[in-house]
Amino acid sequence: MEVILLKKVANLGNIGDRVSVKSGYGRNFLLPTGRATLATAGNVTKFEAQRAEFEKKAAQDLSDAESRAIALKDYKLSIAAKAGSEGKLFGSIGTGDIAEALSAAGYPVVRAEVRMPNGPIRMVGETVLQLHLHTDVNVDITVTVVAEA
Repeated sequence: MEVILLKKVANLGNIGDRVSVKSGYGRNFLLPTGRATLATAGNVTKFEAQRAEFEKKAAQDLSDAESRAIALKDYKLSIAAKAGSEGKLFGSIGTGDIAEALSAAGYPVVRAEVRMPNGPIRMVGETVLQLHLHTDVNVDITVTVVAEA
């Protein structure tokens, strides 16, 4: 299946690239999320007419993500959770909890932007997580989990 990318897609290409992808990936992910369109003759001419708009929007998204990254660069998030005497949490802290806490602190973050390479947090202490704000913008934040009194 050949598609034209409408947005930059990691490990695939940039805006305007014509790439060949497996039909399931194109049909189930790229097309429904608006990241690509089929590479038909009509769509190619339509894309070329709107190319400047897509590139302008992509540049705006990148600058927004970079400004959010600068604001979050040295931020340390603190979350209180119930824990046992040995520091093990009752439950865990996942991506939704991190996103909710950051949003409450004034940094709007969506759950899908939080990357937890070691899985959910299950112990009291400091953990470094990564926020994937854009295809080209990642920022590390420190999350400190403290036991509730």
